[in-house]
This record gives sequence, C-alpha cells and structure tokens, in this order.
Amino acid sequence: MTTLPPPAADLSADEARRIALRAQGFLGAPDRRGGVRGVLRHLGAVQLDTISVLARSHELIPYARLGAVGRRAVEDAYWTEGHSFEYWSHAACILPVEEWPHFGFRRRAYRARPHWSHDLPDGAYETVIKQLRTEGPLTATELGGAKNGGEWWDWSASKVAVERALMYGEVVCTERRSWKRVYDLAERAIPDDLLHTELDDAECLRRLVRLAGRSLGIGTRADIADYHRLKGEQFDAVVVDSGLVPVTVEGWSKPAWADPEALATVPRGRHRTTLLSPFDSLIWERARTERVFGFTHRLEAYVPKPKRVYGYFAMPLLAGGKLLGRVDPAREGTTLVARHVSLDTPKAVAPMAQALREAAEWVGCDTVRIERVDRPELRADLLAELT
Repeated sequence: MTTLPPPAADLSADEARRIALRAQGFLGAPDRRGGVRGVLRHLGAVQLDTISVLARSHELIPYARLGAVGRRAVEDAYWTEGHSFEYWSHAACILPVEEWPHFGFRRRAYRARPHWSHDLPDGAYETVIKQLRTEGPLTATELGGAKNGGEWWDWSASKVAVERALMYGEVVCTERRSWKRVYDLAERAIPDDLLHTELDDAECLRRLVRLAGRSLGIGTRADIADYHRLKGEQFDAVVVDSGLVPVTVEGWSKPAWADPEALATVPRGRHRTTLLSPFDSLIWERARTERVFGFTHRLEAYVPKPKRVYGYFAMPLLAGGKLLGRVDPAREGTTLVARHVSLDTPKAVAPMAQALREAAEWVGCDTVRIERVDRPELRADLLAELT
C-alpha cells in the first residue's frame, strides 16, 4: 500500500471552489492572447458532442471563457496548422497535439485488445491505410462509405477499419468537416518529435494525472482520474510521483489533491457570467459539481421528454463564481428562445438576462423570447432586465 504524505493545506469549501474556477479559466482575466488554442492547452481536453442547440459544445467551451470569439475562428483555432487532434480522453475530445505521447498507453491497450469483437474482411484495414497514403486526408464517406449494413452501428468495413486504425494510432482525426471525422496518417499529421516520443505506461499516466490536476486545480481521486477516464488504480499507481499534493477540504468526505501552483496564490479577479455547456469540464462530472457548487445538474437530452425536469439541453448559469440556475435554449431564426428558465434565487435574474443577451448576440440572434420561468414571480423582473 502506498504511504501518502501529510496534507499540504487545509482548505475551506469556498477556497476550493475558487481554486477550481481559476484553474478552469472562469476567475481572473481571460488569456485573450492565447485565444482558443490557449483555452485548449489550459484545459487539456475539450469534449465533442453531436448536440447543437446554440452551438456545438466544443464552440461553447471557449465562448464561456473568452466571450464572443468568432465561431469560424474557433474551428480554425482547433483544426488548422496541426495544433490538435481528436482522440478518446474523457470522451471523444479535441486534445492539444503535444499530448499525443501521453496517450500511448491507451493506443497500446487497444492494439493488445481489439475494440471490436467481429472480424474485418481480409485486406480492409490495409486498403484504408493505402488509400489515405495515396489520396491524403479523407472522410469515411470518401474512403468508401460510412454505412452499408455492417454489424456495428451499420458501419461499413472501411469505416470500421479506419476507426480501428484511429484507436491504434496509425490514423489521426485531424478535423471535423460538416461533423464528419477527417482522417489522416499519423506519420503526416503528428510532428516527428511527438510521433516518435515513446513513453511507458507509467509515465503516460503520471503526466495525465499531473495535467488533469492542473486543469482542475483541486480534486478527489475520482475527479482527477475521470478527467481522462483513467482507472482508480492507475491514479493510485502514479499520484505520489505526479507532483500533485494532498489537501483536505472542508465538507469533502474524501481526500483531495491539488496543483501546488494553485495553492501558491490566492484566487482573485473578475468572475465570468456565462451559460455553460453540460459537457464543460467545469461541470461534466456530476458528483464533483454537487460537491464544489452544491448544484445538481443532469443532461436530460437522453431522458424521455415527459420525464425531463429542466429541458433537453439545459445550460447552467455561472455568475459570481456560483451556479445560480439553468436555461434550456433553442433558436428560431434570429430569436433565441429560452424554453425553460430556472432561477435558484432572485439574485440570478440580472446575470441570467446578461448571459442570454450575450449568447444571443454571439449566435447572430437579435431577440430573446422567454417561454417558461419556473418561478413565475421572477418573470416580470427577467423581462425587464432583457429590455
């Protein structure tokens, strides 16, 4: 059993919350010089998802931190000049290209234990690799079609082959084009110094735990392991050598670890007021969100409509460093529709109006329409703030 060092600090719940907010880019002046790429490097992973309401989640992440950066500029920042790649981290995520070596442990695991149970037709894998080598980056459709009655999600043999090559690291997803993955050979897409950096499993895990701790600022074993979907025992094996330090937090029932740099200075500065994607790394782990913010949130997109409480894609409102409510948005032409507004306190009215106005302007809407407010007595105040 690993002997843990004594706690480096005893923190209040408020101190831990502020450390988490600063680490995630919501407290203090945003790094506008670094822009979207700076946000990506700072967070280490930006989750992708098919749902698009106001915008897709990977667009909402930098918007929440930087404000109304152009949506085309967001895509260009991710996908041009080889700054990032897509791989399996917390889920399907955009990752900074410099993290390529850190996922060697996962690529080796996939090679040792094929992810799919059914066999590919003879030569299908080799055909995909040859086609990419001769024709350059291609989508699955361009490789021969994504679907044609295959066993897994109706995927074609070429789609299964290229996804397997992606898992193995022979192929890289270098961008999304009309939401389709664009595949290229790793030997072309990843800089040589990164492509040929081989780290053993322990070093991959140590670095990922260190980076996750830095991106979170502070977290429990489960919080930090979940950031890149590591197993608890993988965290345990490397945490002592990761550079993170143990701390105790008032009201947290489990031990915590912190980035020592996060403890070196008191978190100060201006709080962001914004709407958060449910896939934002500040809140993507439900138990942590409840522990840090005292706020219970659940993505209800996959909940049957009659059973939804807050709406299909309810976005939490962050203001003053706290989560104060939610809104389930939609768009109708140039109108942003707030289908269901949930306000936990009257103090949430003004920041909700501000967040709605800013989000509407960002996505090209000139009107905000409020439908349902769960506290009817606050509806008039909200409408007045929006005018």
